[in-house]
Amino acid sequence: MSIISKDISKAIQLLTDENIVAIPTETVYGLAGNIYSKKAITSIFETKKRPFFNPLIVHIPSIDSLSTIVENIPEKAQLLADAFWPGPITLVLKKKAIIPDLITGGKDTVAVRVPNHPTTLELLKQLDFPLAAPSANPFSSISPTTAQHVETYFKDTLKMVLDGGACKSGIESTIIGFENDEPIIYRLGSTAIEDIEAIVGKIEIKNTVTEAPKQKTIPNAPGMLARHYAPKTKTVLTDNIPKALEQHQNLRIGLLVFDTEIENDAIKTQIVLSKTGNLKESASKLYDALHQLDTFDLDIIIAEKFPDNGLGKSINDRLNRATK
Repeated sequence: MSIISKDISKAIQLLTDENIVAIPTETVYGLAGNIYSKKAITSIFETKKRPFFNPLIVHIPSIDSLSTIVENIPEKAQLLADAFWPGPITLVLKKKAIIPDLITGGKDTVAVRVPNHPTTLELLKQLDFPLAAPSANPFSSISPTTAQHVETYFKDTLKMVLDGGACKSGIESTIIGFENDEPIIYRLGSTAIEDIEAIVGKIEIKNTVTEAPKQKTIPNAPGMLARHYAPKTKTVLTDNIPKALEQHQNLRIGLLVFDTEIENDAIKTQIVLSKTGNLKESASKLYDALHQLDTFDLDIIIAEKFPDNGLGKSINDRLNRATK
């Protein structure tokens, strides 16, 4: 029996009863629970097999709710919220004492955003509490962009996946923290750096902080571990497809390319993300393509490096982590 449903009232009841529910966002599906329920939040970590030191993102229904979560809002944080919410930007700000340390990995900051998905916005407006919702996949696996992806991962452990269709953005939110009230990118994502800089000026990028869960370094924000978003199939990233094909010619090869199909007898199967060279389209299809390639009994997935601008930077970030 499928756990996929469009019934918001059922999701509300389950979440109110301290259960966890997979929910749609414009980026990826999230594994959601009441941020004030220790039972629900512990269940998120245990279901995902996610290390407890890795913080979670809090999802709220509107900008107006931000002041109930955080102590203060720097001027540039307000500018970003006004410009991009609802949308795929997460802000890391000083948390209020009411926010449990379990959510933040013990840090005094909390990651928060307003998701841009009508189903989840409606859900959040009807709840009396915000939702923590990391991606609805086992820790370090490919993020889910359809309800079916989530069901495949968790059909035996989840009670419900709230179906909101395929995710439009397809990769996680861009995460921005603040040091001396100046914004810093902690994780590249669905909002391009160029769009952010148009609002707040030049911005520094801080990236991966720790290689493995065994290390005790607590990330500044979710999604900052080196290996993440990874298929089960060995994956390599290259800017020279012919050379990579030659190096692995005796293997069953799956190819993931940007805009141009490659003709080579060594390729078992391939997926072109955008035949028109559109980076937004490529980002929206990236994880679904990796899910597909992971089902083809391949020896290796060879992924083409993307142009290093706009959302190309974010796609390359995800592919880099998938190959660690």
